[in-house]
Amino acid sequence: MKKRERSGRWEDLGIRNTIYLYFTVSALAAMILIGVSLYGRLSGQMTATILEENQGMITMVNRSVDSYLRTIMKLSDSLYYGVIKNADVTLDTMNREMTILYDSNKDTVLNIALLSREGELLQAVPAARLKTDLDVTGEDWFQETLERTDNVHFTIPHVQYIFDNSENQYRWVITVSRAVEITRGTSTEQGVLLLDVSYGSLQQLLDNITLGNQGYLYMIGNAGELIYHPQMQLIESGIAQENLESASAYRDGAFRETYLGEKREITVKSVGYTGWRIVGVTPEHGITLNVIKTNLFLIFILAFFLFVLIVINSFISSRITTPIQELEKSVNALEAGELDTKVYEGGSYEIRHLGRSIRSMAKQIRVLMDDIVAEHESKRKSEFDTLQSQINPHFLYNTLDIIVWMIENEQKAEAVKVVTALARFFRISLSKGRSIIPVKDELEHVRNYLMIQQMRFKNKFTYKIEADPGTLEMASLKLMLQPLVENAIYHGMEFMDGDGEILVGVKTEESGLCFTIEDNGLGMTQEQAQSLLTSTAPHVSSKRGSGIGVKNVNERIRLYFGEDYGLEIESEPDEGTTIRIHLPAIPYSEILEKENEKEKKG
Repeated sequence: MKKRERSGRWEDLGIRNTIYLYFTVSALAAMILIGVSLYGRLSGQMTATILEENQGMITMVNRSVDSYLRTIMKLSDSLYYGVIKNADVTLDTMNREMTILYDSNKDTVLNIALLSREGELLQAVPAARLKTDLDVTGEDWFQETLERTDNVHFTIPHVQYIFDNSENQYRWVITVSRAVEITRGTSTEQGVLLLDVSYGSLQQLLDNITLGNQGYLYMIGNAGELIYHPQMQLIESGIAQENLESASAYRDGAFRETYLGEKREITVKSVGYTGWRIVGVTPEHGITLNVIKTNLFLIFILAFFLFVLIVINSFISSRITTPIQELEKSVNALEAGELDTKVYEGGSYEIRHLGRSIRSMAKQIRVLMDDIVAEHESKRKSEFDTLQSQINPHFLYNTLDIIVWMIENEQKAEAVKVVTALARFFRISLSKGRSIIPVKDELEHVRNYLMIQQMRFKNKFTYKIEADPGTLEMASLKLMLQPLVENAIYHGMEFMDGDGEILVGVKTEESGLCFTIEDNGLGMTQEQAQSLLTSTAPHVSSKRGSGIGVKNVNERIRLYFGEDYGLEIESEPDEGTTIRIHLPAIPYSEILEKENEKEKKG
């Protein structure tokens, strides 16, 4: 292993030795190479900048052409799926709908036609007829469309020769075709949807675009057919020439070629779905430094000895600091919380060793964070279960005493009601161990509780429960309302003489689900009301109540749904108290589905 560390590779040297070695090599080579390389560097930068700008221009044109072609394809989809596939070809509705789409796109589309597999013209917009001496079934585009039914096919530009009408008879078009399914009565058959797209609309996208000094672009098809060229008419008449054969063999990228004795930079970009290619041509003589840059070059030569050490040191520092910068990027990503980021381990021995150490540290951090998250979830669940399980059996004892008293006084019907309400009360309290139940079950739970307490307190108060129908299937925290209603009874109704009122309501708002518990009891100051949520005030819970209390309900809501939700209390002495509960409006079915998925994974 020591031999490997001392293998002589520059990357294994220390930072000091690396700086010294590079400085020595650079100093020896500088006197010979700097003059030539400086000019080449300036020239190369200028060339790279021009080529980069040309590539950016070609990319922008490519996007425009791609968007143009996708618009045509969307029109084709609208005609097929929105008109042809849903209509009988023998009815007039198809022609009307095709006419509407044609009118919306007539600046781009010259003809829309529907042909049968046998070449019969079934529909045409605008009204036209096939030329009498033309058999479309023998056309290459027609046969290719029926053979490759899943594709939309584009031809190269040509003079419109299919339809015999005076309006668009001699216009240059690009024919777009696709195989479609035609409904004729109760049967279906295969056909061809044809669109003649105006070549001028495509030409407008490409005209007047230049690439630097004397540069231009043109477009070819898959087989090298010329689709667009700024000198297209001259080329077709043989006056001008273009290197189409070589261009058809190029893939996407940048190339250098010599054509007709002229060196040229070529940039090729394919156009999305069609496979057409945009070819940018920049003559080499158009990429030259001007007089000002040449003069600057002479100034740089004269100032060479003043800047040589700066250049060498800049090169050395960049060589040394690049691995450090890469490592810094990895550390910044880790600092931002992206612990799965690949840590850079290049550069000198010390930097690679540091990178490995950081990678090991990140791995340990991930393990520790996973452990912390698991521990936090376990603690959160334990706290939630503890808060939810703080139900004092005192309420059960008092209720059983009421039942015994009713039976002894032969009030069997009332005793049955109390037993039934108590059974339902504890059935919902259990809820198969779930912490979240539907709103309707939570309201039923508090209704049973209020019925029992109303009998116990000998009708000292009345109650009313109202709920919007749309809220009943929403999710609610279990045992949320009962402790709050309990507070209203023990701290608000205990000293009332038959005229106490408790109103429980639930409705949806923009912020979510809102529960309200209102009473006309003794009330309290607003400071006392706020203390219920922030401290263990003496009246948070009653010894005769469940023991959960207002603060615990608020904590349970925040533990489960987050800090944005919880209780809000408004109260005035001798006026009563209103408690509002804010929860997110989540359908109970979604909560149930997530819990079932967790159980399956578990």
